[in-house]
Amino acid sequence: MTTMKSDSSELPRLLKTIKSPNDLKKLNRTDLPLLAEEIREVLITRLSVTGGHLGPNLGVVELCIAMHYVFDSPDDKMTFDVSHQGYVHKMLTGRAAEIHTIRTYEGLNGFLLRTESEHDCYGAGHAGTALSSALGMASARDLAGKDNHVIAFAGDAAFTCGATLEALNNINDTTKKFIIVLNDNEWSIDKNVGAISRYFNSLQTSPTYSSVRKKSADLLEKFGGSGIRKLAHKVEQGAKNLFSENVLFENFGIRYYGPVKGHDVNSLIDTFQYLKEQDEPVILHAITEKGKGYTPALDNPGKFHGLGPYKQEDGSTASASLPTFSEIFGRTVTDMAKKDEKITAITAAMPGGTKLDIFKKELNERYFDVGIAEEHAALFACGHACEGYKPFLAIYSTFMQRAYDMIIHDIALQNLPVRLCMDRAGLSGDDGPTHHGLFDIGYLRHVPGLIHMQPKDEEEFVDMLHTMAAYNDGPSCIRFPRGAGIGAKPKATPEILTIGDAELVADGSDICLIGLGHFFEIAVETKAQLEALGYSVALINPRWIKPLDAKLITEYAQKCKVICTFEDHVLMNGFGSSIIELLHTSAIQTPVERIGWPDEFVEHGKVDILRTKHGITVENAVALVQKHL
Repeated sequence: MTTMKSDSSELPRLLKTIKSPNDLKKLNRTDLPLLAEEIREVLITRLSVTGGHLGPNLGVVELCIAMHYVFDSPDDKMTFDVSHQGYVHKMLTGRAAEIHTIRTYEGLNGFLLRTESEHDCYGAGHAGTALSSALGMASARDLAGKDNHVIAFAGDAAFTCGATLEALNNINDTTKKFIIVLNDNEWSIDKNVGAISRYFNSLQTSPTYSSVRKKSADLLEKFGGSGIRKLAHKVEQGAKNLFSENVLFENFGIRYYGPVKGHDVNSLIDTFQYLKEQDEPVILHAITEKGKGYTPALDNPGKFHGLGPYKQEDGSTASASLPTFSEIFGRTVTDMAKKDEKITAITAAMPGGTKLDIFKKELNERYFDVGIAEEHAALFACGHACEGYKPFLAIYSTFMQRAYDMIIHDIALQNLPVRLCMDRAGLSGDDGPTHHGLFDIGYLRHVPGLIHMQPKDEEEFVDMLHTMAAYNDGPSCIRFPRGAGIGAKPKATPEILTIGDAELVADGSDICLIGLGHFFEIAVETKAQLEALGYSVALINPRWIKPLDAKLITEYAQKCKVICTFEDHVLMNGFGSSIIELLHTSAIQTPVERIGWPDEFVEHGKVDILRTKHGITVENAVALVQKHL
């Protein structure tokens, strides 16, 4: 369990009494709408200071209250897809007094975390995991002869994931007691796309089917009893056959209920109590509003999916003084595509995050959002490359992991010129270990034929994007960090870089510093401190993770007494490891010190706090190299 400071004194009246789900069950049902208001009030107030996933949590308040009112956590298991909408669950399971610490160092994690609470039965941070993990729990329950309930809570966007569809295929053959809650708000991070989204919308908007559903619900409410339940079920089943085209879930052997209003807490409680009695897999389709109760979040769901601190009165956030790498990426790829009709842009439900919404607005016919389906996105890009197009595939580093097989088997093995653009490479700070992009060098640098690069600043970033557009001899990758750089202005005419050529920034004979990407700035500061101590310091901007500039690096390895590398990546199998391998192959004995992240899952918190904790500092670099002098 995480130790953190509690602050229950400022909680509203009802919420203050909730130390566990058992306390929630003690409330009168007439009090629950007020509790929902209190939870929204606390979320809006507290997250204005810390930032976080406000919109998703405002949308699931009543659903979470109803689930915990009916079911018995932790005996009953609740998995939350992605779990960024798990703040309300945390508040109802004894953590309301700590909600002001969410996403802060040593505070509550922004996602569910098994080590944080016994009520977090499954930790998650990526989409598409809830149904499969919950089905595994249900299967284990059956094997153990237990009778507890397992509930998988998933947004509609999760159903665009291959893993979710794979789980649906197995549910009916695996267990007869399983509940899925489909939280349908038509949004993931951005507006949902594709046939699944249109299918859910058709279920919502079929007036005849909705009318029959209401009449069957009225029968249940008015008369109750098992006989009338069976009659009502036959009525609605007939409605599905007559008016709803190919009810997807029924074909998977999962009984469909809905759509229902996702903000009527007492009706939801009645529904969940009914679903508890069923001896077959069921799915409840609940219609919710992302951002409910806060006008700015309703008006701008994409922004309020996840954001930093904001002004509570109007939802405004501080303006950035510099464009982010994501914004530069979106603008540059769009401008290149205007001059090159073969350039296409592909993303997996992240047009806003990757800023490909710029491309979408200006060149929509060559923009493709495939939904939360990274494997499909990579294969889709392969098809474009096969037909002579130049696909730029933009996916966060942490999510690109999901397309790993396709990168090896389909992109690299066939030597297809797909351009992998990994946003949020490096530490992702407040989001924590599920979102840190600390592994892509390790999982890509050994793939044959693939080139990989990282810019030290915005100017070099634009040069590299133009280099990727011009490179058609095979796959290429670029990693770039979250947020803004140092403000380096791109050239009027971007430069096409020579692949494998590093930049020698400064000569020296005692120490050689090699600073990769935005960690080049730490190397610059280290150089200044070492020179103040009287050392001669060489400085290299490597640019290329693969291929390395072997000639330049081995030259300075022979010239200097020690090398120190800097990378925003785990040290295990990282950039510094590649330097050690190069020197070993070249029979050079010069010692190599490395600055980077440890062989562990790094916690969440502000970047400067975490860098200091894990020794990613100028002071540590100076101490490490001085051991060899």
